Amino acid sequence: MPLSERQLAAFADKHATQIPLDTSPRHLAGPGDARHVTHGLAAGGWNTVSDPLSAEIVMTSPDHRHRLQFDPQTTTSAWWRLRAESSDTEHGWYAEFGELMPAEILAAFTDALITKPRQQSDPWRTVTSAGWHLASDGTASSPDSMCHIELRLLSEFHDQPSWHIDIREHGHGDYDGPRIWHAYFDEHVPAHLVGAFLTALVDRGPLQRGMFDRLGHYSAEKKPSPLRPEQVVDAHTARVTSLRTRARAARRQPTTPAPLPVTTGSMPLVARP
Repeated sequence: MPLSERQLAAFADKHATQIPLDTSPRHLAGPGDARHVTHGLAAGGWNTVSDPLSAEIVMTSPDHRHRLQFDPQTTTSAWWRLRAESSDTEHGWYAEFGELMPAEILAAFTDALITKPRQQSDPWRTVTSAGWHLASDGTASSPDSMCHIELRLLSEFHDQPSWHIDIREHGHGDYDGPRIWHAYFDEHVPAHLVGAFLTALVDRGPLQRGMFDRLGHYSAEKKPSPLRPEQVVDAHTARVTSLRTRARAARRQPTTPAPLPVTTGSMPLVARP
């Protein structure tokens, strides 16, 4: 079912009366509005196949190869799950994301999935250009040391790396603090999708949140935003309109995403048991 005017109006009703506050850093901004993800996918032709009266949302791509599940009632730490079935030319893959992950960051991933951008790049370049700290053990950390990115070899049976992102409170000594949220991409998730996610994650620009919106952590900073409520709504509407056009063009000219690179320049890969 395509994205309807009624659904866009419901988004507008919520945000038009909510004074936006610039919230940073992004990884602590809290979940925000899940419709940043679901509206984008609906604009890209994805269908909702779950029970409309259930809290769980399940969406599938037009070719039925990709499936998104959002389950806020799950007993696991992964509220969002994305799966791709294997095809004649591509591996299947799996990615998952925790409860307090900002929806706008996941939306960057799903937008890239439905629009199939042609440009491919090493995902690490985005992280290094944002000034995050790179360690010799194959990890990168945010300036506040609460977000950690790792490219990890799963075992001797896997010749390609998987990506692990953990956002945690500060620990004590050798002990990690409690996890705030996480993201995981298996070894077959296309590089351009990981790159889109990391680009949105390390972006220094704030995310907009309402006065009483849930944050990922109390240390997130809120400031008055120069944006008016109607500008937030207009930006969302313009994005989904653009996605609809770009997704149609992508379906007419399908491309095969480049595989996730095994080598990462100066960043070593660290084998994990």
